[in-house]
Parts: sequence; structure tokens; C-alpha cells
Amino acid sequence: MTLDRAVMAFAGAMILISLTLAYIARPYWLLLAAFVGANLFQAAFTGFCPLAMILKRLGVAPGPAF
Repeated sequence: MTLDRAVMAFAGAMILISLTLAYIARPYWLLLAAFVGANLFQAAFTGFCPLAMILKRLGVAPGPAF
């Protein structure tokens, strides 16, 4: 799995978890989905993604996006 696919998979999983927790527990979990979405939006324009930096240090092979 390349770095860009790992970032997208992690972001998608976090959003789905956030939506599930908001439905089951409290609507405040939607703030997590908003944070993930905002981070994806800024990464599209700046190229700065903290998760990509962490995964790169862990040895995940870089992909074309990051």
C-alpha cells in the first residue's frame, strides 16, 4: 500500500467511525469528521499532511500524491 492510499484509507475510516459514534453516542463526534475533512482540504492545497509525515517515518512507501 502506498502512502497516498494509506492516508485516504485512514481518513475514510476516521470519518466513518466519527459518523457511527455520532449516531450511537453523541453528536459531538461530528467534530472529528469536520477536522478530518478540513485537514484533507488544506492538504490538497498546501501538500502538508501530518499523517503522511508519520507514515513516511514508519516506512510506508511514498506514492505520487505525497
